[in-house]
Amino acid sequence: GPVDVTARFTAQPLGIKWNVPAIVDNRAGAGGIVGAQLAARAEPDGHTFFFSSIHHAVRPTSANTPGYDFVKDFVPVGMAAVFPIVLVVHPSLPVKTVAELIAYTKAHPGKLSYGSSGNGGGTHLAGELFNSMTGAKLQHIPYRGSAPAMQDLLGGQVQIMFADGPSAVPHIKAGKIRALGVGNPERSALAPDVPTIAESGLPGYEAYSWSGLVAPARTPAAFVARANADLVSVLTDPATAKAMLAAGAEPKPGSPEAFRAFIQAEITKWQKVIREANITLD
Repeated sequence: GPVDVTARFTAQPLGIKWNVPAIVDNRAGAGGIVGAQLAARAEPDGHTFFFSSIHHAVRPTSANTPGYDFVKDFVPVGMAAVFPIVLVVHPSLPVKTVAELIAYTKAHPGKLSYGSSGNGGGTHLAGELFNSMTGAKLQHIPYRGSAPAMQDLLGGQVQIMFADGPSAVPHIKAGKIRALGVGNPERSALAPDVPTIAESGLPGYEAYSWSGLVAPARTPAAFVARANADLVSVLTDPATAKAMLAAGAEPKPGSPEAFRAFIQAEITKWQKVIREANITLD
């Protein structure tokens, strides 16, 4: 997945800088909760870091027992990458802009459905944010991943999808689906000709997946500062940046302070959306 992509492009060069083997330890389960719990309990000795994602900002609200406090149990090291979410529609839908889609949904309330890669994930939340901001009543259809959701969009079983960039771009280029906008605050390097959703008819809209590095709470500040400096160095290396972009990840280096502020803003934004949409994950 996107977080694994980020980890694998950055862990090896970080290990070289630190002169130690860097191992990417995937702990699947419960939408990232298993890995987060393990990392939160790790010794704060600078030997364990955790690649977090949008899921860890929304889980404390949407899950009953996440078993960790994302703000208290971790210290931010730095943002790593963003993954564009693209609003795409089946060609049979007579809309070419986000503004036209909003008008169409209001003229046909409850008649349109959108697919996502799973309940509570970034592509689901992107659709619920759209509903919240526009008053649309798009019906959510969760799938077990992006691929089956995209197949049903291509087949017309669903009319709309808030899709991750790598899943959507090949079909956009082939003319099989129509792109209305990307959820990033700026246009995406993956699809530079596609406007942002904000500029295509819904000002203020932002929804995209992301990945960033955190460390267990009480990790010494010197370790955090060193890790941030080296992470920024890796992400700004032209060869690494090019490889990440080819895999659908847009490098987004920054300071620990900026990442901390970003995390808090994400938690606040998605808490509102989750509660309005009554999304729960047990």
